Amino acid sequence: MLPTSIPSPDPILSQFQLGPLTIHTYALCILAGILAAVVITQRRLSARGGTRGMVLDVIIWAVPLGIVGARFYHVLTHGGDYFYPGANLWDVFAIWDGGNALYGSLIGGAVGAYIGCRRVGIRLWSFADALAPAMLVAQAVGRLGNWFNHELFGLPTTLPWGLEILPTDAMFPPGLPAGTLFHPLFLYEMIWNLVGVGIILLLERRLSLRWGKAFALYLIWYGLGRSWLEAIRIDPTSDAFLGIPANIWASFVAIALGVVLYVVQARRHPEPETSIYLPGREPAVVEEQEKATA
Repeated sequence: MLPTSIPSPDPILSQFQLGPLTIHTYALCILAGILAAVVITQRRLSARGGTRGMVLDVIIWAVPLGIVGARFYHVLTHGGDYFYPGANLWDVFAIWDGGNALYGSLIGGAVGAYIGCRRVGIRLWSFADALAPAMLVAQAVGRLGNWFNHELFGLPTTLPWGLEILPTDAMFPPGLPAGTLFHPLFLYEMIWNLVGVGIILLLERRLSLRWGKAFALYLIWYGLGRSWLEAIRIDPTSDAFLGIPANIWASFVAIALGVVLYVVQARRHPEPETSIYLPGREPAVVEEQEKATA
């Protein structure tokens, strides 16, 4: 191993016991990412006139549906890992072992966010714009869990920051010699996401990124990064169509959706966004309505 390579954590660090409970480090990283996203999104919404705690009222719908969507997307695009003669079908639900697809979480989370926003009374696109940089922060924090799980690595490399994967590890590609180093894709994505946060925040100061346009930039940025990362990934990847992994196709779709969303919303809403609330759901209006019916 090169002295400057990145070691993989000792497997014992991937989980620990807390009384009768087994706590998985991967899950803690995911939870830390969600917490960071909640705090950042709430601060951004509060600065735009949102009430305290409104994000919690949205995420109680978005997070559970996002987790379900993330797991089902992963299982459906990695069918060979879960459905074969003698397979333990309970592994389909073992989210603590890794295998939670971001694109699935976007689909499930979007459904949950729509429900939550309608109940709270805020515009879905206003929530999405506030969430955009927070999502990238959450994904950067969550990717640290892949390091603890010895997953999300790419082609062999001789670069000094190559990732060490032990040949005894289940993820180690067959046919390669012991001591082979791999591109640390989890680290690349963490850096890519954090750079994306800076870009979105910078552009928000120069442009009017409301009505869903900040979220559109998130889709474009993440899709671009994920497409090239998946192209050099060699640990278990998604099923392929026309020789291209499903996650790369999903990245192309994310980029296209981001471009279309930005163009459409820029044309539909050239005016500034003056309120994050749905018409008639502003706190002052609701308060007056409650007084009138009291």
